[in-house]
Amino acid sequence: MWKKIGIVLFVLLLIIQFIRPEKNNSGDDTFAITTKYSIPKDVQHILQVSCYDCHSNITEYPWYSNVQPAAWFLAEHVNDGKKHLNFSNFTKLPLFVQNHKLEETIEMVEEKEMPLPSYTYLGLHPEADLTNIQRQKIIDWANEQMNYLKQTYPADSLVFPKRK
Repeated sequence: MWKKIGIVLFVLLLIIQFIRPEKNNSGDDTFAITTKYSIPKDVQHILQVSCYDCHSNITEYPWYSNVQPAAWFLAEHVNDGKKHLNFSNFTKLPLFVQNHKLEETIEMVEEKEMPLPSYTYLGLHPEADLTNIQRQKIIDWANEQMNYLKQTYPADSLVFPKRK
């Protein structure tokens, strides 16, 4: 009985290896945050290693992304991350949304909600595990960008429009 269950599970595991999700590698940076905002090299590096895998159009996939069901989990994780914030499409958003996303970035980094513990868990992405200094650099940079928006654009363009 257990032998048959084991064989069925093995066959199922083998079959699902051929059902692969689409990879996040479009590389389209037409509306990337770097096209409009000034990002110091050290902050850009931090964003690339800690954020871009889930929050841009280019994901660097680890070896285990070629094994199912891990690939499905990663694909869902990346799609969800891009839904909340996509640095590759950042300037395509209305100004008030860009301002809000910078505000959310500060909040998520301050509260240590990002990067997600599942991303840095077990040392799989040790470079993404932010130090307090790196967190402060991101926070300071995002605050500078919000100040830039406040100085450059009318105040009413930076707040969500009132619903009618």
